Amino acid sequence: MSGAVTNQTKTIVDRRLQSLAVYVELERRIRQAENEQTLGFLLVNEIHSLSAYRQAVLWQSGSTGNGALIAVSGLANPEADAPYSAWVRRVAAALNVGAGQPAIPSVPPPSIPPGPRAVSTSDLPAALAQEWSHWLPEFALWVPLRSPRGAFHGGLLLARDHAWSDAECKLLGYLAETALHAWDALVLGQQRRLFTRLLPQGASKRKLWLGGIAAVVLLGLIPVHQTTLAPAEIIARDPVLIRAPVEGVVDRVEVSPNQEVVADQVLLSLDASRLANRLEVAQQALEVADAEYRQAAQQGLFDSRANAEVTLLQGRAEQHEAEVKYLQEMLERIVVRAPRPGIVIFDSVNDWLGRPVAIGERIMMLADPAATELELRVPVADAIALNEGARVRVFLNTDPHRPVDATLRFASYQAALTPEGILAYRLVATFPDDTRALRIGLKGTAKLYGDRTVLALYLLRRPLTSLRQVLGI
Repeated sequence: MSGAVTNQTKTIVDRRLQSLAVYVELERRIRQAENEQTLGFLLVNEIHSLSAYRQAVLWQSGSTGNGALIAVSGLANPEADAPYSAWVRRVAAALNVGAGQPAIPSVPPPSIPPGPRAVSTSDLPAALAQEWSHWLPEFALWVPLRSPRGAFHGGLLLARDHAWSDAECKLLGYLAETALHAWDALVLGQQRRLFTRLLPQGASKRKLWLGGIAAVVLLGLIPVHQTTLAPAEIIARDPVLIRAPVEGVVDRVEVSPNQEVVADQVLLSLDASRLANRLEVAQQALEVADAEYRQAAQQGLFDSRANAEVTLLQGRAEQHEAEVKYLQEMLERIVVRAPRPGIVIFDSVNDWLGRPVAIGERIMMLADPAATELELRVPVADAIALNEGARVRVFLNTDPHRPVDATLRFASYQAALTPEGILAYRLVATFPDDTRALRIGLKGTAKLYGDRTVLALYLLRRPLTSLRQVLGI
């Protein structure tokens, strides 16, 4: 009896020693893996010698979608578009979230996640659980893999026809830690080797630091132009402002926006009824004054006392006559004509019909479409020293691939608020004579070039300005 017990104990010990030998051999092969592909192949195929299974999948999470399959047991290269691959990726993503970890890691965790756990259809959404029997055996084991250094994040899914024991789960958990350690070594080793190839032979850390500092200093001394960006708009050069000649109400607008007109063409007219009524009253008053004056002049021939009123009535008649002439001139001015050829610029005809206007109020603008210039608004925070004749390059929104050169002509001394509520300086630049015609109203972004400076001051201009404002130096 004792002999049978001894043989049984010996058999158990031999099995455990055999499992330990297999584990040690697997660990050695994993640590000696030459690349990530070899390591993935070992994890899905060679673990079978330690713990039998039917299918194994190595999954890695990604920044988008359901991640990717790194390796599948029995396949050299898994097809990413195959139905099985698509379903397994969704299952792995669901199990990864179910383990209490984010599907897409943003910051590497400080420690290894919890160990392997048995999974079933109850751990999956209903849509995935329905297809389980089509692709995998009943019993599955999820081994989460997440490197502390962020070299790998994913999991190993093993499936077979019978349940997994606690001893197998512990062994696979230990092996997973070994695999993560090897993965970190492979990734970091490749980075170190790449950095080593870039370094000169025999370079020391001190020389590298000194060389880096010298390179930064030399780069900081490179001369560059001070530049700044500003919103820009194509405007008319020397436009004619069409203003209201008299106080009244706009009756008709004879042109449409952006219409080309010729000299002396009618642009608009004001309502004449008010002036016509005043003229009619003034004419009647003039007739009465003329009649009184003639009557007094005739009486003065026979009555010397009537001569005293002749001069007064004559002045009153002349006053009414001057008022009539003034109103007649006003009636002639209610029709506004183009002083020169060009295009009329305003928003809409309906905005002006029936609108009361004051004397001198701007209604529209008459411009030459071939005579344009560039208006810029440089925010105070982005202002640099600019002189007349500075180079300007504008990138129009309608054609950003073909920048247009211009020359600075004017820069305001005082800043003013823009329609957007930004305090900015107004600048005007002119185009060369050979510049292609640019439509008035086009907008874009202009780059202005100032005096030369070194690269270090150019990059640190804003930080130094903020520092001086804070410290008051």
